[in-house]
Amino acid sequence: MKNTNHPNHFRVGELNPSQLLYSFGVGAIVDLPQISVIVSGLDDWTQDPNYVREIKEDRLLIGLKSAVGHHIQRMYSLPTNSDQSPNPFEQESLIGVPVGTFPKWMVCPSCRTLASVEAGFFELRPDMYHPDRTRYVHSNCPRAKKPPTVLPARFLVACEKGHLDDFPWIDFVHSFGEKPCSGNSSVTLQEYGPSGEARDLFIHCDTCGNRRQMAEAFGRDNREKLPICSARRPHLHDLDPDGCELHMRPILLGASNLWFPQVMSAIAIPATLDKLSVLVDDHWSVLNEITSLDILKFAQKTGQLKALAEYPLEEIWGVIQSKRDTGIPSEESEQYPDLLLPEWTAFSSGNEQLRSADFQLRKVSSPDKYRLLISKVVLADRLREVKALAGFTRIDSPGELDDSDEEQRIDAVPLSRSKINWVPAVEVRGEGIFIQFDEAKIQTWLAKPEVQEQERFFLNAHMEWRKARNFENPSANFPGMRYILLHTFSHILMRQIVLECGYSQASIRERIYSRNPEVDGGPMAGILLYTSAPDSEGTLGGLVNLGTPESLGHHIEVALESATLCTSDPTCSEHRPEYGNATLHAAACHACTFAPETSCEKGNRYLDRAVLVSTISNNELAFFG
Repeated sequence: MKNTNHPNHFRVGELNPSQLLYSFGVGAIVDLPQISVIVSGLDDWTQDPNYVREIKEDRLLIGLKSAVGHHIQRMYSLPTNSDQSPNPFEQESLIGVPVGTFPKWMVCPSCRTLASVEAGFFELRPDMYHPDRTRYVHSNCPRAKKPPTVLPARFLVACEKGHLDDFPWIDFVHSFGEKPCSGNSSVTLQEYGPSGEARDLFIHCDTCGNRRQMAEAFGRDNREKLPICSARRPHLHDLDPDGCELHMRPILLGASNLWFPQVMSAIAIPATLDKLSVLVDDHWSVLNEITSLDILKFAQKTGQLKALAEYPLEEIWGVIQSKRDTGIPSEESEQYPDLLLPEWTAFSSGNEQLRSADFQLRKVSSPDKYRLLISKVVLADRLREVKALAGFTRIDSPGELDDSDEEQRIDAVPLSRSKINWVPAVEVRGEGIFIQFDEAKIQTWLAKPEVQEQERFFLNAHMEWRKARNFENPSANFPGMRYILLHTFSHILMRQIVLECGYSQASIRERIYSRNPEVDGGPMAGILLYTSAPDSEGTLGGLVNLGTPESLGHHIEVALESATLCTSDPTCSEHRPEYGNATLHAAACHACTFAPETSCEKGNRYLDRAVLVSTISNNELAFFG
């Protein structure tokens, strides 16, 4: 990462590609060892082909067009310089993701002076050879012999529209309605207590003597007393042209609800069984630049077409033209694309002939003990997943972009000031296990009165959860008991197989294929557990090795047995989905069912151990009874 808020840009730290999508993407605040920075918008990112490359995945691009806008034409990798120069003063050493200093207000730990870095109190001291040591210091601190490193102010203001700004310290200490002191007010942040909580912090104006407790800024009633949001977008270095009518909301630096990414992903599925077409797809990043048969002949002579050497050039050129003619549709469509149906079709068919360099399936037998419930097991020895950042939200997570609910996409904060025609993306390769459940058994289970009653409890909780977040249609997008069954099974199996597969739980992800028969593309009832890595070779096979009938049957049995009891029982097993509107789960908690945020596609919502096995509080819902 490089700081762009300084005339002479310099590196300030490093992050891996997945972090720049899921934790510290555009608009997110990154806490570095000495300073905090915010990742800048895409207008400031480089598109130099020497440092970025285009990532191809047609189905995902169609989804991005529908979700973000039809101006999106490409996906680019994150800017990196593989040949990193040891000289920090060379331009190539500064290639990376641009960031800017934020928050701008800092506090001196010695004298407690609180001021903006633009006020001249604090001095930036970059360390070109050790970027992680870059810091701001208080050169004229009256209470320290050496200039102390100043710390970012812990309080910010934000709103539900994604706007973010420094806390209005000067106006706050003067109670907003009062006229601030004449001239430049000098304020300090005083702490009277060991807890560090807002009730122990006081803002003091050294000029007029005004003093105010930080606790007066927090709470529902106090928010109405705060000014209207400034509509600032610090990642874009501007103000929202549409303005904002919401009141500011104080929020802590580093709060978990300060930034929620909206990431879209798709698994690359070969569109045809024709070997030449699959090879063209695999090498499309090169072949897409070929515009004539003569250029194709030149590419063959220079050794760029070794993988297609057995095919005539005219035949290759015909496939290239056909793919280009039937590529991404340019016409605008309001219909959200179905990203899961092609994946479900490929996995549920178990067709081993449908393969490419990044997609290889292997069908195996279902575990004997669960043959009546599990109809199919398919091992994916190779998978390629493309993930793209489509936007982000603050305060509340509106849901997954894969959902076809328009309400869940309208409040995403833009990634750029102008309509840039690309978004950042990463591609990862790995392996997975696909498990398909018997549809007849699913239908029989769903027809049970006890299951239908539990579904009503979940639906009521779902509606209350959406009402609390001001969705216009509270009952929309309810996944149903089919999804809850598959989702819970996915979680308990994930927790079990990580004990032997060699990967951490956070590195394994789930894809739930759940759809009722009356819905287009249905019925679906399956899960895919997969792991992936940015390395071109993917992962090492530790996961698919557990997919053999004997091994998978053993892990399912142990997982189900573990799900019958939880260390938090009976509290966990007695939990009902309608308890409050902060969560949407029944018998589930961190001790038995929850998964890391990087693994779960629904934020640990819609989970219930009782739908799988008998618990100490419920023995009427168990699918595996």
